[in-house]
Amino acid sequence: MAAALSLVFSLHIALLLLIPCSCQVGDSCSSARDCGAGLYCGNCAATGKARPSCIRALAIQPTSIVKGLPFNRYSWLVTHNSFSIVGEPSHTGVERVTFYNQEDTVTNQLRNGVRGLMLDMYDFNDDIWLCHSLQGQCYNFTAFQPAIDTLKEVEAFLSENPTEIITIFIEDYVHSPMGLSKLFIAADLMKYWYPISEMPTNGNDWPSVTDMVAKNHRLLVFTSDASKEASEGIAYQWSYLLENESGDPGITGSCPNRKESQPLNSRSASLFLQNYFPTIPVENEACKENSVGLPQMVQTCYAAAGNRIPNFIAVNYYMRSNGGGVFDVQDRINGLTLCGCNTIAACQAGTPAGSCKDTGAPNRTSSSVNGNGNVYSGTIEFKSPASAASILNANICSNFVGALLLGLVLIIKPF
Repeated sequence: MAAALSLVFSLHIALLLLIPCSCQVGDSCSSARDCGAGLYCGNCAATGKARPSCIRALAIQPTSIVKGLPFNRYSWLVTHNSFSIVGEPSHTGVERVTFYNQEDTVTNQLRNGVRGLMLDMYDFNDDIWLCHSLQGQCYNFTAFQPAIDTLKEVEAFLSENPTEIITIFIEDYVHSPMGLSKLFIAADLMKYWYPISEMPTNGNDWPSVTDMVAKNHRLLVFTSDASKEASEGIAYQWSYLLENESGDPGITGSCPNRKESQPLNSRSASLFLQNYFPTIPVENEACKENSVGLPQMVQTCYAAAGNRIPNFIAVNYYMRSNGGGVFDVQDRINGLTLCGCNTIAACQAGTPAGSCKDTGAPNRTSSSVNGNGNVYSGTIEFKSPASAASILNANICSNFVGALLLGLVLIIKPF
């Protein structure tokens, strides 16, 4: 009997260890093992949640579902201050005293679906460093690392992923002659460089992502220093992009344009960068910002931009949310724009706009096609009620381990 009991117990422990729960977004969890692929187990106390739940950690690349459209038809995830990583060790020998904006390496950010990086570059220690500034200067207590280290991560990702496109936005404080050009050459990134001569002006469409990949023009680089366009061939950001005000003005209110940018409803540029992060980052508040505030401000900025969706969404702590967060917002924007569905997951390649797959929740929009071929709903609505299937799945998932343990008790009891 003891041997039989031991065998039954071992079998149930094996089930617990080898069969993951595969809980879905929003389902209760006790560890990452409970959650399905592309999810982690976390909590958003800022929204009043008392228990951990499964949270998205991976983006759906829109080009994997709707292929071959101009680059400016898609919406991409951007990390604000991508280099400013919690726990990044000091490279200057001095304890760092500054703000942080992200939680994992640039390599992991890219692997999780980030396709835009915001990098602040400074002359420092006879090199170019990624740094937060204090009155426009980099100091040993605000510096992170030499910029080439991060750019080599970008090069490695582009090399390993030959169909992916990355955009870098440089907040540029580099004054050394040809400093940025030398930096990108040293990082072996020029082979991916998108040349200024082929960048569209006057609001015209960009080439298709297919053409960009075929030419290996898979790295777009923009600088905040207008002089670098003539001297080094690096695109001046606001000649090609519209952008709302960053910091606190970009997370509440009417979505004003950044002072360097043309008005958001201008048609002078075909790319729109939406900043959504507070002036002072608070790690534990980011989940609420990305889940509650971001969808609301996308709606506001969409209206302020004359019914234009953001091509880039820049956030702090991009994986923190109450469930879907910025990944869900990105999916919904791409779904509305590319196929007239409420999520990119419902799009079906080669079918008319509004032909949406059943994803378990209402997903069809009252969409129309504008003059440029983009599909818009006229108004963006990001709230979808949970379907009966998802509620059932949540109940099953949260009780899965309990059911196994109950089974163990029932089997042991006859002995």
